Amino acid sequence: MFQLLNNDNLQVAIIGGGPGGLASAIALSALPNVEVTLYEKARELREIGAGLNIGYNSWRVLELLGARHEVNGHLIDEVQQRNGIDGALLKKRGPSALPVKYQSRRVRRTRLQRALLNQVPAGIIHLRKELTSIEDVPKGGANLKFSDGTVAFTDLVVGGDGIRSVVRQTAFPDHNIKFTGTTIWRTLVSRSLISYIPDVPTCTSWWHGTAGHVYFSPVDDPSETDEKDQLIEISARFLVDPETDNAKRWSWGVPTTNENVESHFTSYDPRVREALSKVPKDNWKEFSAFAGPRLNELHAWNKLVLIGDASHPLTGAFGSGAAFAMEDGWILARSIEYVFSTSANETSTFLKTDRLKKVVEIFDEIRSPYYARMYEHLDNMKARFAGISGTFESRLQARVSAFSEGGLDWIYQNDIERVWKDWLENKSNPTAIQEGGSFVSPSL
Repeated sequence: MFQLLNNDNLQVAIIGGGPGGLASAIALSALPNVEVTLYEKARELREIGAGLNIGYNSWRVLELLGARHEVNGHLIDEVQQRNGIDGALLKKRGPSALPVKYQSRRVRRTRLQRALLNQVPAGIIHLRKELTSIEDVPKGGANLKFSDGTVAFTDLVVGGDGIRSVVRQTAFPDHNIKFTGTTIWRTLVSRSLISYIPDVPTCTSWWHGTAGHVYFSPVDDPSETDEKDQLIEISARFLVDPETDNAKRWSWGVPTTNENVESHFTSYDPRVREALSKVPKDNWKEFSAFAGPRLNELHAWNKLVLIGDASHPLTGAFGSGAAFAMEDGWILARSIEYVFSTSANETSTFLKTDRLKKVVEIFDEIRSPYYARMYEHLDNMKARFAGISGTFESRLQARVSAFSEGGLDWIYQNDIERVWKDWLENKSNPTAIQEGGSFVSPSL
């Protein structure tokens, strides 16, 4: 049974209304005696970007959140890797062997947001609330201060405020992020604008160049979206040396000109250049990628946890950030449920502050090793590519091989419910050995 002393509610403040914040609000609000408030600095909740990938790991957590049925998009049944300069097809992958309902789809980001929003109880989300600082209250809880001058008290702070997290900066002031050298331009365009261009709008494709790539993918299910309303996602990336780059790089989802985007891809195949030229004026958004070192712990003060990009600032390194953030929120809810249920019949001296300490420790025990493994993988890949030199073709072949070799089922086929069950089993059987020393669901 889940209960608190003296019928006291557990107050949880979620900072940020992205997928992680919304998923946390859904999972936590389902618990009795938990009072959830989500603070979002924007005037309205809207997704910045274009499309995103929803694969097995996302489908599983969306099922747990009750939001799966509202998310749909393009079934990724073919992925092409091409030489972006001459257009040559280098590699092609067919449909996944997973059941169709768990296969990857490329979807509009707005569809995921709408599905999550529809599961958040009314009254939880507070807009135009920009967090400026957090004050640790020694006897328990924290005071949140906002730019409008208001202050709110909470027992637990959930930092879901993204790569430029105020919550993370407050809890870990010595942690810094920096520009990675990658700039991404994203947009959605009507399929009709580029349908005549061979090999571009028909499937998911990567066109690799000397310093980046251009990505195309449908984002709609033809059985649900009229042809005239179907959209194609275009995502273009360009890489510079961050050590020699002197341009100001702090943009995230800001408008940019067609001329700026197209100027970085003048050497690409004519089909790519033609597609870029058809993007309507003022449709592009620019994103400068930032990243930072791994945090040794994802919690602070025994009353603050970080989720999503706030907890592992990697800016889309695995293309599954929404899934990670939603998984974080669901695991946090399970940790609270477990601690407050198992301690309900213990001595009355076991206070709320003691329980929250156990909550954040459990959350960290499950999620921190998972993110550590991601950082380790990226370090290994960086070392691997550092040893590759020579022609563009040789570097391109290595890049395509890395895309195709797999080995990341522990990410893309992660089953977060299985992870939690494994943790519970490990509690009852401490000698159980988990894959890689962390809690990861077995590959399908």
